[in-house]
This record gives sequence, structure tokens and C-alpha cells, in this order.
Amino acid sequence: MDRLRATGMRQHIRFCRSFDGTRLAYALSGEGPPIVKAPHWLTHVEYEWQSPMWKPWVEGLSREHTLLRMDERGCGLSDWDVQDISFDAWVRDVEATVDAAGFDRFAMLGHSQGGAIAVEYAARHPERVTHLVLLGSYARGRLVRGTRTEKKEELEAQLKLVELGWGRDDPAYRQMYSVQFMPGATLGQLNSMGDMQRVSASPSNAVRIIRNFFTIDVRESASRVKCPTLILHARGDLRVPFEEAACLRA
Repeated sequence: MDRLRATGMRQHIRFCRSFDGTRLAYALSGEGPPIVKAPHWLTHVEYEWQSPMWKPWVEGLSREHTLLRMDERGCGLSDWDVQDISFDAWVRDVEATVDAAGFDRFAMLGHSQGGAIAVEYAARHPERVTHLVLLGSYARGRLVRGTRTEKKEELEAQLKLVELGWGRDDPAYRQMYSVQFMPGATLGQLNSMGDMQRVSASPSNAVRIIRNFFTIDVRESASRVKCPTLILHARGDLRVPFEEAACLRA
């Protein structure tokens, strides 16, 4: 039996409108002090509920808290056909979602790119964020880090693979990303992540989202975060170098 169901835990999926009318999906689960999980690459609040990767996280964070998760614009259950896919739009989407959920003060969890979104939100709204946890996050996107010419060419090649192969039943293209995120994963875990990536975004939206991740820069905003912050980062991270965590300590 599904462990979340066995414990009687349920999630409630709701929708709201962002600043430009984009419909956003978000999910609430658990009871207790609120935690907001910033969106990252990639999300699907319905699929995550059954995912062997994300189910333990959802269950653990919901055990003694009210957890809010959301699908960023362009993926998951949120609107896919959107003109504005940008960093500022993602932050404003968080603003719209927490307001719709009725949250006043809360802790935030930012994982990977979600860390930069959480940092920016906390800098803009210091009166609302009580604590910040950043896991495998970064302040500078890949192109902001001074990437060499040959590395830029490699990144463009990866984007072309996403554009051409993302929506195929063959998981080979998506597993290129899955293995980098989870180098020690089982085949079942890799397949699950590949499936989630496929259902979470169209090939064109996946490319647009990745391109915007490359240009993130929240170093100045990080210096304005006032709440207690915990930074967690794994050595040997294949997506975000360990050294990038230091840029969040400004």
C-alpha cells in the first residue's frame, strides 16, 4: 500500500493566478508550522506524490508541518503556454502562491535552482520568511560563472538534445540529466525521474527554463537575507560545484 495513504496523509491540489494571469498549481499536505518549497527543475505536484524520489521528502516534510509545493510556470499542472518564463516571473509566482494559500510567515526550502528563487523571495520579503534552507543551491547560473567557450558549446549541445529528444518514449535523452542529478541511483529511480521530466514539461519549455537557469545571479540579494539560513551541499555534485555554495554565504 502507498505509504502516504497508509499513514492517512493526503495532499490537496489547488490553483491560483499569478501577476500576468498565468494559472499556477500548488499542493498542500500535512499540518503544523508552514514550509514553502520553492520550485526547481522540474516539478509536477501530482506525479511527485507517487514518485519514489520525492515521496519520502513530501512525507517527511509534511509529518509535522504544512508543506506547500508548487509547479513553476511552463511545467507540471501549471499553464504551459506562457510568454514570460523568467527568473523574476518565478519569484512573483511564489508571491502569488503563498498569498493564495493564506501563508503569512513561514520557513522556505530551496533545492537546486529553487535555492536562488528562495533567496530572492527572502530578500524581497524579509518580514515573511522565518528560516531558509538551501540544498544543492547556487547564486550564479552556469553562464554567470565565467564558463569557457568549449563548455558553452557543450551546454548548447545539451539544449539541442533536449529540444530534439525530450518528448520521446526512449528515455536516453532524459537519462543524461537524470544520471547527473543522481549518479548513484537505481535503474528504477532513474526511470522514474525520466518519466517525471517527460510529463513535467514540453521540449520547448524545458529548453526555455534551462536557458533562464543559466543566467541566474542572486549574489547581491543573498547579502540582504536576514533570516537564519542553513546551507547544505554535497561534495562531488555533478550539477552544481561545491564551491558555488560559498557564494550564498555573502
